[in-house]
Parts: sequence; structure tokens; C-alpha cells
Amino acid sequence: MHFLPVNLNAVLVELDDLAQTLALLASLRAEPIAGIEELVPAARTILITFRPAVLSAAALAHAVRLRKLDARETRVDKRIEIPVRYDGEDIAEVVGLLGITPDELVRRHTGSDYTVAFTGFAPGFAYLSGGHPSLNVPRRAVPRTRIPAGAVGLAGSFSGVYPQASPGGWQIIGVTDTPMWDLSRETPALLQPGDTVRFVDATSLKVALPVVEKAVAAPASAAIEGGCALEVRATGLQALWQDGGRHGQARQGVSASGAMDQRSLQAANRLVGNASDAACLELAYGGFQFVCRGDAVIAITGADGPLTLTRADGAQWPLSHYQPVALADGDTVTFGEPVAGIRSYLSVRGGFAVAAVLGSCATDTLARIGPPAVVAGDVLAVRAVAIGAVVGATEAPPSDLPTVQDEVVLDIVLGPRTDWFTVDAVERLCSQPWVVTPQSNRVGIRLNGEAPLVRANTAELPSEGTARGSIQVPPSGQPVLFLADHPLTGGYPVIASVATHHLDRAGQIPVNARVRFQPMAGQHGPIDL
Repeated sequence: MHFLPVNLNAVLVELDDLAQTLALLASLRAEPIAGIEELVPAARTILITFRPAVLSAAALAHAVRLRKLDARETRVDKRIEIPVRYDGEDIAEVVGLLGITPDELVRRHTGSDYTVAFTGFAPGFAYLSGGHPSLNVPRRAVPRTRIPAGAVGLAGSFSGVYPQASPGGWQIIGVTDTPMWDLSRETPALLQPGDTVRFVDATSLKVALPVVEKAVAAPASAAIEGGCALEVRATGLQALWQDGGRHGQARQGVSASGAMDQRSLQAANRLVGNASDAACLELAYGGFQFVCRGDAVIAITGADGPLTLTRADGAQWPLSHYQPVALADGDTVTFGEPVAGIRSYLSVRGGFAVAAVLGSCATDTLARIGPPAVVAGDVLAVRAVAIGAVVGATEAPPSDLPTVQDEVVLDIVLGPRTDWFTVDAVERLCSQPWVVTPQSNRVGIRLNGEAPLVRANTAELPSEGTARGSIQVPPSGQPVLFLADHPLTGGYPVIASVATHHLDRAGQIPVNARVRFQPMAGQHGPIDL
């Protein structure tokens, strides 16, 4: 096995095949190594995220190398049949690639059992191995911007079903109405690693297929639990619930999500005496306004922009960031457009009374998991203050918030797939500036450079785990920097990753800013640990 650097807290273990991958995964789950936080298996790799304070990358590699690759995960046998209408828009292309008829394609796809090898890409998205050995087709050269929920597709030797509408590059051969992901179920993901799956031809069935049930996200509470609430007057571009993140859900294909700027979230909570990872409002680009109902203590951190307090009698004065602020009934707070950074964090003493989904209040915009976005007219309840909660002292704001005027420098860790690119491409990644495009969001920052990055290896990369901060390079050669709501797995090579200590800065970069990547001292390329 080989160990490739991903970030300061993550490595990619590369194995010979899927069987070895699943064997190592079973071993690590049966006998966990202290310090490992998350395992994301894929076709021939396992992405391991760890705590550097507990376990070094070298110690992790040594411990993993000692594992035998003959373990198997023990599970209760489960067989799931999925009826499919084989009328997908890529059938003509697939049968042309394979040199067979559409009927033969259906016969081969329904003629064998599949096993859920691993999950990723989206919540409930399972990579199914097995099936007829001839069904090995490349992804589409140009991914679609939208593939409907229930689409059944092929990519490489895997089959899969899209749990919800999303972009994607798999070859679509049919559609099912069986819900892959449903938050009303005890286990939302229908398909779990190790399950046996059989596709059934429902193209000519006269009976109706099962109806997809909508997954319902828990709404924010409107009751005033702690005697006060914030009444939202305007939300600006985006107002989302965020906290420390939804960790430990990789087996269902769910990434952590959470605040884009974790340090600002933690500071906002400390200032009002809350737990550092409690839910706050993450507000993008200003424009947010609320009225306080009752008395409250708030704090605002993150982006640097004007804040105005308007008293009930009309008197106004500016508010300061990074300090506790006492509000009286009827006080109105307005957020102006930031001059540095783009995301602000609003906390309230006692914490917001918002319901968790899968153990977190974070709103994952890609997976569509978590409380709905806050809208004008919402009344945000505040919980009663816990005994012993202490309002914190004033904290110093960051001195390096990104702006459009300044070039933003981000430290990077090269790898794991730097060797898939030409020497010139690796040099260009770090030498030329990259402009943040308007298509950027919480999933990732889309970058545009004068010269694209050229690959030395044009083979199709089997899907593998991606981490927050990964710089993935699609066929266009224009990189995408994955952020909080990134997919767990991806099929394009990752040339480098933004170092963990600069991830919060990356979450504050405005559209049209220029970014330059700087390899960390002493690193000239990926090495096997």
C-alpha cells in the first residue's frame, strides 16, 4: 500500500484493488486507531482524516501498514431490489461503446447481483460493484449540469443511482422511483456498504413504481423558549444555520459541512458564553437585518463591514465586531456590505432554538441536509441561558481578511495526484494568479487562470475521497477549490490542497478576488509517507 499526502490532517491510502480497500476498511473499523477521525473508502483508496495532536502522519502510516488485508466486515445479509425504467438519455451512447443492443444492455444490467462497495459524492449515493464484467464505460466527457433524482448510471465498472437532482458525469441508462435517501427513515440512506442489490427491469411493467417520498428538513423553531427572539426583516444574499459540522456520517455519503470560517464561529460563541461549536447564523455579503424581541446578548464576528444599531425611538449608532452587545426589546441591527471577508457569524447568549438534523444544525447546500435557509419574517427563538454560561472578553478580529483589492495567498500541500500533471502545470498552479468566479459558493471556489492546468496522465481516475481544501482539476484545466459542502468523493485528480490553517481564510474570499497558491516550505511534490 502507498500513502499519499492530502493535507496536514489527511492522507490517502492507495491499494491494489477494491477487495484490498474493503479489507483494510473492515480492519480499521473493527479495531480503530486512536486519532483517526473519518474514513472515506473508494475504488482503490481510503481517505483517512486524523488529529495531528494525537497521531502524526508517519505514525499513522506505520500503524496501517501492520494491518492484514484479509479482514471482512460482518453484517446482516440484506438484499434490495430496485425497479428501473431503462429509458435513460445515454443508452444509445453506451450500447455504441459496448457494441450491443439496448435489450442486451438491460439483460446484462439486471442479470447479476451487485454489492454496495462504498458511498460518496452525495448522501445516499452508493457505488455498486459486481454485475456483468462488460459493463465498464467511461464517464461522459462533459458532465451534465443537472441529472434528475433516481437516475441510474454507469461509470467505469460501477453502477449507481442519483439520490437527488445534481450535476454529474455518469452515463445514464434508466431511472427508478425508489428513494435512495429519506430523512424520515431511521437510517436515511437506503443502501449501506455490504448490501446486495439487484436491478429489475420495470420498463414494461403496468403497475406504478414506488413514489419517492420527499426528505423533510427540520424547520427552525418559532417558539420563544428563553423569553426572547430575533425577528428577521431581511436576509441579504444568504442566511444559513451553521455549527461545528456533521461529523461521522461518511458511511451514508454525508460530509461534515459546517461553518466556512470555523474560527469566527467559535469566537462568536465564546463571546456570548455558548459552547464553541453551537449553531450560529452564517450571513453572506451583508444585507441582514433583525429586530430583537425581548432582551438579548449577541456577538458578531467574521467579515469586516458596517453594523448599525437602531433603537426603538429611532436613535442610531455603529456596533463593533468581536465583542458582546446587549440588546433591548425593539432594537434593530443592520449588516452593511463587508469591506473585507464575505461571511459574518451572529451568535446569541443561550443559543438559537434550532433543531438538529443527523446530529448537527449545519445546512449542507449540496446535500440539502439541515434546517432550511432563514428568510424574511422568520422569528428565531433563543434558548434559556444555561447556568454558569459566562460572557467572554473582547476578542481581536483577524488581521488578514481577504479583499478584492489584495492578492490572497494560500498555503498548499501538494498531492495526492500532482504526478498526474505536467511539470509546467504544477509550476503554473503556484506561479500565476487565479481569479474567483461568480459560480463560487459553499461547495467550492471555481477559479479561472490565464493558462489552464495540463494533465500528463489523461486516464480516467477511479473515484476517490476528497477533503475540504482539495484543489480538484476537471478536464477544462481550471481548478475548483472544495470548501465546506464539498462531495465526499470525486473522479477528477486533486493536484494539491489548501493547508488546514488557511481553510478559514479560503471561506472568506470574495468573488473576483485574485488567489495565489504557495507550497509549504520543504515540499516539492507528493511523497509516500
